[in-house]
Amino acid sequence: MTEHSLWRLSRALHRAINDQHFDDLAAMIDDHIDWAVFGPIDMFPFLGMRHGKTAVLEACRQISQNVRVHRYERESVLLGEDSASAMMRFSLTALDTNRPISLRVAQFAQFRAGRLISMRVVVDTFDLVEQALGRAIHLPKIA
Repeated sequence: MTEHSLWRLSRALHRAINDQHFDDLAAMIDDHIDWAVFGPIDMFPFLGMRHGKTAVLEACRQISQNVRVHRYERESVLLGEDSASAMMRFSLTALDTNRPISLRVAQFAQFRAGRLISMRVVVDTFDLVEQALGRAIHLPKIA
């Protein structure tokens, strides 16, 4: 039994973000990748839609310039032959403020021949924004 592509992708992303070593990640990404990280792009411009390997690697470079990953836990994982989904929790540090950030995401990946062809990530954005601002956000009550 061979190792699932999700495990190689996880290691490559971690190494790219923390060590700015993008070779392993670049080798895993299809030239025509369709990538989306849903979150507040006004605060975090590296989130959002990207198409193609160059654009995805640039977004990952921007992430690596903004955060350091200390730990990640897979809360649940579903693996298919060429797909994977996971609920994950990350412990990060914002590099500009040195503020700790705990982040929860849902990740949906599709692979072809071991290369990532599609990635969708949904971020718990409300919690992320509060942590990035360093204060609670108070919303008006809705009747």
